[in-house]
Amino acid sequence: MTPFGRRVRALREARGMSLAQMAEGLGVTPAYLSALEHGKRGRPTFTLVQGTIHLLGVIWDEADELVRLADLSHPRAVVDTAGLAPEATLLANRLAHEIAALEGEDLRRLTAILDEAARRGSG
Repeated sequence: MTPFGRRVRALREARGMSLAQMAEGLGVTPAYLSALEHGKRGRPTFTLVQGTIHLLGVIWDEADELVRLADLSHPRAVVDTAGLAPEATLLANRLAHEIAALEGEDLRRLTAILDEAARRGSG
């Protein structure tokens, strides 16, 4: 399941909406929506994200979160390290090879490191 798919599913279920009802409201098939929720489809289109926001009635920060999660939900991420330090290429390749061995706490720690680096870069 992708971050976007997990959040959409939680919002949909919290509103008592079935997968079929949401798919109909978005003009997609239930199979497509299920595949999107479970990470079997690529990143959702801008139009689908906006339709989801409207259909679920989310506003402000929650809508911004869905847009952000959609951008971060491609199940086959590509990392371009051209022009970066050799350590960046090593890290990208190790992550690609070893991500399946990481447990939840490992993933949370790595995400916290990335969040801290992003804060330093924007501040």
